[in-house]
Amino acid sequence: MLSFDLHKRKLLTAFLLLLFAWSLFGVNWQEGVLHSSGLGTAMEIFAAMFQPDLSADIIRLAVHSSWITLAYATAGISLALILALVFGILASGVLAGGKGSRKMMKGFFRGVLGFMRAIHELVWAWLFVASFGLTPYAAVFALAIPYGGILGRIFADMINDVPEEPIQALRAAGASRLQCLFYGYLPSVKASMISYTMYRYECAVRSSAIMSFVGLGGLGYQIQLSLDDLHYDEVWTFMYFLILLIILIDGWSNMLRKRMAL
Repeated sequence: MLSFDLHKRKLLTAFLLLLFAWSLFGVNWQEGVLHSSGLGTAMEIFAAMFQPDLSADIIRLAVHSSWITLAYATAGISLALILALVFGILASGVLAGGKGSRKMMKGFFRGVLGFMRAIHELVWAWLFVASFGLTPYAAVFALAIPYGGILGRIFADMINDVPEEPIQALRAAGASRLQCLFYGYLPSVKASMISYTMYRYECAVRSSAIMSFVGLGGLGYQIQLSLDDLHYDEVWTFMYFLILLIILIDGWSNMLRKRMAL
């Protein structure tokens, strides 16, 4: 049995190496338009990293844009969390009665979650901008749908990985499926759910900045304007504010995990 598993691992390793080699040779590296002075431009951009624009007007603009980016991310991830809890619980199948209905419920709602996360948030943003215009609704919905799909899939897997012994004890005591969910499944995965949601919140802040490039405001929009004007020192000012947001959220996440561990 051990030799068979080792053989399978060797085959998988060889397959992945061949796939990697194919990907390298499968790309036509001669395609595209190469910027003749790209190296000089890159040096200018990275030189500006050490000389960000710290003028009062730019700092005020960076603070305001950071607030917009954070607001979009917070609203988007909040709505995504609601979607994830609803669809994730249904996709786990723990509320279904029999094996057949559980299989159908899991298949259907996992398909819904797959559809939600299959389309990138930037594509959702373009679709909602075309539908609603340059409004906050476009940014919030564009974040909520794919992140709801990602969170929901992970939540469903977490619930399915809960050991059956405590759940069987609850059922033996006469607990309903809803009671097993609220007193068995969810308490077992609550810490993991919060930890993963905080990680996705960091990702949502970055996505919010990226979506700003479609004109929805925020740090990404200011970075785009500064790049268009070749003001690389301003670009790095906005970049540093984005990095600061991520660091603050990461610190908050660590603090929450430590409190939950006590």
